[in-house]
Amino acid sequence: MSSANPELLLQIDHVSKRFPGVVALDDVSFDVRRGEVLGLLGENGAGKSTILKIISGAQLPDQGTIYWDGKPVSITSPQTAQSLGIVTIYQEFNLVPTLSVAENIFIGREPLHFGRFVDWKKMRADARAITQRIGLSIDPDAPVSELSVAEQQMVEIARALSIEARLIIMDEPTSALSGAEVDRLVGIVRTLRSQGVSVMFVTHRLEEAMTLCDRVTILRDGKLAANLNRDELAIPTFIEKMVGRAASNLYSRPTTRRQAGAVRLSIRGLKSVVTAEKQRGVVLKGIDLDIRAGEILGIAGLVGAGRTELARAIFGADMKTADRFQIDGEDVTIRSPRDAMRYGIGLVPEDRKLQALFLQLAIRRNFSVASLDRFMRLGVFVDEAKEAAELQRFRTMMNVRMTGPDQLISNLSGGNQQKIVLSRWLSLDPKILIVDEPTRGIDIAAKAEVHEILDTLANRGIAVVVISSELPEVMAVADRIVTMREGRLTGEVAPEEATQEKLMSLMALDDATVKG
Repeated sequence: MSSANPELLLQIDHVSKRFPGVVALDDVSFDVRRGEVLGLLGENGAGKSTILKIISGAQLPDQGTIYWDGKPVSITSPQTAQSLGIVTIYQEFNLVPTLSVAENIFIGREPLHFGRFVDWKKMRADARAITQRIGLSIDPDAPVSELSVAEQQMVEIARALSIEARLIIMDEPTSALSGAEVDRLVGIVRTLRSQGVSVMFVTHRLEEAMTLCDRVTILRDGKLAANLNRDELAIPTFIEKMVGRAASNLYSRPTTRRQAGAVRLSIRGLKSVVTAEKQRGVVLKGIDLDIRAGEILGIAGLVGAGRTELARAIFGADMKTADRFQIDGEDVTIRSPRDAMRYGIGLVPEDRKLQALFLQLAIRRNFSVASLDRFMRLGVFVDEAKEAAELQRFRTMMNVRMTGPDQLISNLSGGNQQKIVLSRWLSLDPKILIVDEPTRGIDIAAKAEVHEILDTLANRGIAVVVISSELPEVMAVADRIVTMREGRLTGEVAPEEATQEKLMSLMALDDATVKG
């Protein structure tokens, strides 16, 4: 790779990295140009995290050379990367919640009076100027803990700009943002580009790469799969390069529609009672819904429509009232998740790391936590052999890529973590399984595997409810789709009649036309 091109800011030249038993990167070369947005795509395990750690100074390459401004450099630490002007913004923000916006932006670099005392006035003014540069109107004295996820992300970007970053690496920056927040972030990235800042944009959302990136680099199995210019960017190309096969069967519906069985869950007049501590304005306002055995019911709605509240109410996680709540034709009362589990209801929540996983525990414990009674001996001891055997059964069934039952679940990819959460509930042989955002933060091939799993479950007679912000996903997996807005159902559509435009119109109907 040439290092003489003045357009090039960063060059990765034949870089390799090995770990015991694993080749994480194998002779990878690509570059980042000045004032461009470079997309970095690849499945989980493709090598994206390793290359980011090398660029940010968290790891050293085993082979290869890194050029910065055309000169070879050794990035031995995050401090070295920062001194060059490289800042990485990770999915888990590196902010201090109890400190203010200004304090987080200038932490460790506070302007001082006489070299001793913090110049609070200057720090606030500088913080305000930087946040205004990216279009963020926010009080510099506001505690970060009171900010939304999107606003916290803007604080991270402001901090990067405060150290005059020349390359900002954004790792899955839109994974927890609403549509409006994504649009705002996209606008900020374009502003940064216009100001000459380079951005590496790591994402699983291929549409974002299409609309935002100037070029795209794709990794597969630790190797360079493609360096694509703007005129070569296309979602089918992305998928083929990422997974090594054509995209045609990864996101398509079966040719024959499944025949649903009898009504498994029948709800009339469901209303949720949301406590003030939750700080959420949306409540359920009288939901009438039937869910049948052996079908996948898709639920679509904009952020804040009440989709997750519906899932939590059915599962007994939120207080609720209902005129009728029946399972298999019998009236039931569900006041808690324990009640829901007793009646055969499982919930895979939208945020698996915060709401479903114990990240410091082994895979086996995460798998069996909902069904420990089945693995107890004498009511005191866990039968680890029985537990491991059951886990192995689901490991094979779900194609979970793991080294063994005692591996920390935090070391699995997002897709494999999701399979373990699904296995946790399937081991209880549920009648109803609710899956909220089933493929959030996992790669395209793992998405296809999860979709196949959901399809198999419905074929086994389980009533499956899929909640997703991705309309193509809802249309691909569902046998029936209902839409929501402001705590109410607004319509029902057969998947063969569904289009993104039709679903979006139902998700945005006026209250006067709302159903339910």
